[in-house]
Amino acid sequence: MKKRILFVDDEPNVLAGLQRMLRPLRGEWEVTFAQSGPEALEKLAAAPFDVVVSDMRMPGMDGAALLAEVRQRYPGTVRIVLSGHSDKEMILRSVGPAHQYLAKPCDAETLKDTISRACALRNLLADESLKQVIAQMPSLPSLPAVYAELTRTLNSPDASVQAVGRIIASDVGMTAKILQLVNSAFFGLRRHVSSPAEAAVLLGLETIKALVLSVQVFSEFRAAQLEGFSLEALWKHSLATGAGAKQLAADEKSDGKLVDCALMAGLLHDAGKLVLAAHLGPRYGQTIAAARERGLPLWQAERETLGTTHAEVGAYLLGLWGLPDPIVEAIAFHHEPGRCLAQSFGTLTAIHVADFLDHEMRPEACQTVPSPVDVAYLSRIGAADRLNRWRETFRSAAERRGG
Repeated sequence: MKKRILFVDDEPNVLAGLQRMLRPLRGEWEVTFAQSGPEALEKLAAAPFDVVVSDMRMPGMDGAALLAEVRQRYPGTVRIVLSGHSDKEMILRSVGPAHQYLAKPCDAETLKDTISRACALRNLLADESLKQVIAQMPSLPSLPAVYAELTRTLNSPDASVQAVGRIIASDVGMTAKILQLVNSAFFGLRRHVSSPAEAAVLLGLETIKALVLSVQVFSEFRAAQLEGFSLEALWKHSLATGAGAKQLAADEKSDGKLVDCALMAGLLHDAGKLVLAAHLGPRYGQTIAAARERGLPLWQAERETLGTTHAEVGAYLLGLWGLPDPIVEAIAFHHEPGRCLAQSFGTLTAIHVADFLDHEMRPEACQTVPSPVDVAYLSRIGAADRLNRWRETFRSAAERRGG
């Protein structure tokens, strides 16, 4: 079935250019155009669309207002900004409603890749109601204590961007959101950033203050306490997995980008658990209990009871937010690397092995039965004989960190 894409821009010449640019894809996409927010809403009311791509500055209803309406009325629709305007106030208004921000002029390949990737991600999840929940999420929930510390620090006259960066780096939800923003075209930073502390420095204290205190881009975790689920334990495991994956990638003499991606993917690999805990509540608690009673890894119990896994949920959200493909792929398959077609060591390998080794080293921290290492996958990529060496590397790195 063709994907339905709606482009919204008040400039007829821009729409005509998009029509010419996308003509080669008419076999895959059904493309529709609107010249205003109200016209776009009329078209959405008449028929569903998979993706809406909107300009920001339009008379009457601007892009931020349109995408906010789309999020409310059609939560499962992917929302992308395509704009040449860099007005800070308008950008801040679009941070919540938009999944991604592309800057004009945008070359044809970037536009096509972004939309194609967003459409392909929809195949990760079969549950339409869960897709809608995830597509509505402007952020991942954060540890209440960390959220309170961040707001207190930002309100302090002595706040420093370094201190704020350290706080953000201590939370899965904040790390995910700040990396989404700094690696998109929202703020025009033309470089790949994989460290939340570096992201904070690049964005600057005033921008972060506006994002947190005005736009409320981070949210406090408010789900009821779930037995067997601990935010603190999840973050400790995420930190250990990220640091360990980074060390494994460095040990393999990987390039700097792969090492950075291994760290970030490790930090974010269990982000889907936050989504499920926050939005499914008791139902997710029952899934955790079922996994414990039956001696199953949690992801297997999730697939049986929910029809999906935390790995797929996390990958879906972070993919929508435009995080780099190697990170999204590693998160999606970190329990089932054999489903990926990769034939060599990469970000996925580092995350899969580091996740396994941390649970092996600290079994008491695992919510359920740990997921085993996929020996067949390691054999396929020619790395089965490296597991013992990686185990020593991981343990040595953990001892140096004191973890």
